[in-house]
Amino acid sequence: MGMLGYVSFRSLMTLILSLVISMVAGEYFIKYMRRRKHIEEARDASIDPYGVQKKGVPSMGGVVILAAVVIPVLLFGKLTNVYTNLLLITIIWFGLLGFIDDKIKLGGNKDGLSPRYKMLGQLVLGTIVGITLWMSPQAVVRENVTREIGQAEVVYHKSEARKSTVTTVPFIKNNNLDYNAPFSWIKNGTTRRACGWILFILVTTFVITAVSNGANLNDGMDGMCAGNSAIIGVALGILAYVSGHIQFASYLNVMYIPGTEEVVVFLCAFVGALIGFLWYNAYPAKVFMGDTGSLAIGGVIAVTAVIIHKELLIPILCGIFLMESISVILQVYYAKKGNKLGKKWRVFKRAPFHDHYRHKMEPGVKYLIKKPDGLLFESMITTRFWIVTIILAAITILTLKIR
Repeated sequence: MGMLGYVSFRSLMTLILSLVISMVAGEYFIKYMRRRKHIEEARDASIDPYGVQKKGVPSMGGVVILAAVVIPVLLFGKLTNVYTNLLLITIIWFGLLGFIDDKIKLGGNKDGLSPRYKMLGQLVLGTIVGITLWMSPQAVVRENVTREIGQAEVVYHKSEARKSTVTTVPFIKNNNLDYNAPFSWIKNGTTRRACGWILFILVTTFVITAVSNGANLNDGMDGMCAGNSAIIGVALGILAYVSGHIQFASYLNVMYIPGTEEVVVFLCAFVGALIGFLWYNAYPAKVFMGDTGSLAIGGVIAVTAVIIHKELLIPILCGIFLMESISVILQVYYAKKGNKLGKKWRVFKRAPFHDHYRHKMEPGVKYLIKKPDGLLFESMITTRFWIVTIILAAITILTLKIR
């Protein structure tokens, strides 16, 4: 029982167990889905310039990821911790949302769940997370306070634990953003704080919606989303560990958030499950995660960032997801603009952005971005996106010192 008191031991146990569950369950899941004919019919060799056959690959592999995360966390996580509960609710909620979407697609409707219902599910979860962090007595922070000694030495120590709508601003020293700030003109303190929390809930909902959709768009190549998300999970784990360790938080001059050490336990299970899933999802994939996995993955990443007050780092850390979303928006906007003029305009050869590298230009279409001229192997595209995510994760962690 003594070993279970150590976060490091429980984190490693969840990492190992989730990895094993994901790898072992993955094989049985693939066989089961093939027997039941729950396979992806939409993907075939026609979408791959090198003719790699993907028709008949089982989908909904996100079920394996969910099981590989939830089971170890239930065994080794502290279920009295509000952050653990929020992350469990998030992964199950988005997993069910994605499961319904995948089930509809397997039933013959390729459009899946209506976008309005997806959006509603994301908005509801965002509201639940925001209100929980507002109301829970466990969700507090202790900010750094400076005290000058003489003319040279500055000592940092922690203030008393309190409810706070403050979040970290990257690259700016001693400058956190308080969601109460835009309402400084309101004289009544209670009303001002309430407005700040409402803004916080709106931002939380937006971040969760944006990241879950970005992860969903990124899930278009074998191993792409799982690999990128595992890297992001490691970076978030480092940030969560620092935030939950008062000495490290003081040294790096960041907010100390009691209880976020349990987020590290959850993220170890998250990373382990994704790495184990890559055993079968790496190119050429034997199983796809589907929306069951991608929506849940994006939700976990977003909620974790909000919990540790690092949501403003998301555009850097999840830069690949951001680019995928922006590429789709630009592609649709530019195509519609061309259609009004009776012309075929495109920004990329295909969108989301990763598809741009494995398709040829169509005759009669004007492209803003034509490079590269040749086509790239899917495994090469995936690996390069992983490398970019590693760089972005490193920059994100460096923001702790470059301030």
